[in-house]
Amino acid sequence: MTEARGPAKKAPMREVLAKAAFQLFLERGFEQTTVDDIVARAGVGRRSFFRYFPSKEDAVFPDHESCLADMTAFLEAADDAEPVDAVCDAARIVLRMYATNPEFSVQRYRLTQEVPGLRTYELSVVRRYERTMAGYLRRRYADAEDGSLRAEVIAAAVVAAHNNALRSWLRSGGEGDAEAAVDHALELVRNGWGSAAASGDAGADVDDDVVVMVVSKRAPMWRVVQRVESALGQD
Repeated sequence: MTEARGPAKKAPMREVLAKAAFQLFLERGFEQTTVDDIVARAGVGRRSFFRYFPSKEDAVFPDHESCLADMTAFLEAADDAEPVDAVCDAARIVLRMYATNPEFSVQRYRLTQEVPGLRTYELSVVRRYERTMAGYLRRRYADAEDGSLRAEVIAAAVVAAHNNALRSWLRSGGEGDAEAAVDHALELVRNGWGSAAASGDAGADVDDDVVVMVVSKRAPMWRVVQRVESALGQD
């Protein structure tokens, strides 16, 4: 006797809207797609769209809010961890979000490269991750000399290392092991700023994979990130 099955569970409305929006962006182009087009494809009203997304740009990045919340919760519970290890592990939360759906992640990356406004939006999202990590590190280094500067520089280095490896993976079309690539990049940050580096043991277990930088206290964060990305790009 065949067991009766109930109706299939509907996807959450946020997911339905994001899927409809992204399909249209790929079919027609981002600029050519309107909110009215999106809600027509999803079969809902305009108010439903704005209940979940403030703008079209937000619909391209529907998973970042929950990922940022996961990172924040992770760091709030990491007070006993080594600080640099904690922010490196937090960066892996973002990597896993991309790696869970490689096809979507690659398509989104290509779309953001074509639309300057999306690239600007993406950079603002990246900055929110960086601020979250820097805030955690400032708390952990509150009593250290140059604690605030150290927090900003390490957070920028983690973001630069993560994004360098992630973008290489996305440019390849999602080929290869994204987690291994990000782990390799983050290891450079650990060796330069982690507890082993502070105790003078950095590089004991690796072969020449250490980046050492000297920066002025007055150096802007974009310059620090640029120098870290440049160093990682030579690896």
